[in-house]
Amino acid sequence: MKDILKNINKAFDNKVRLGIMAALMVNDYLDFNSLKEILGVTDGNLASHIKALEKVTYIKIEKQFIGKKPNTKYSITKLGKLEFKKHITALEKLINNN
Repeated sequence: MKDILKNINKAFDNKVRLGIMAALMVNDYLDFNSLKEILGVTDGNLASHIKALEKVTYIKIEKQFIGKKPNTKYSITKLGKLEFKKHITALEKLINNN
């Protein structure tokens, strides 16, 4: 049981962060408004959770301009994918009592 729990990642203990990671696992990238719409959260709430995931280098942020409008894209890093998969596997083992 201890081995399973060591792979439960504190960075994903919030449902918004879990949602951000899940959405980015199945998309090459998403912009801020797409993430906000998918997760149904406020700008401030999403921004604070994005910042937390960026701080641990699980997601990367790419800023650009489309025409004259700023556009920010988010994608998952290799480390982020690895850690998220370990987290999900640990949850599955816990649920299946393995």
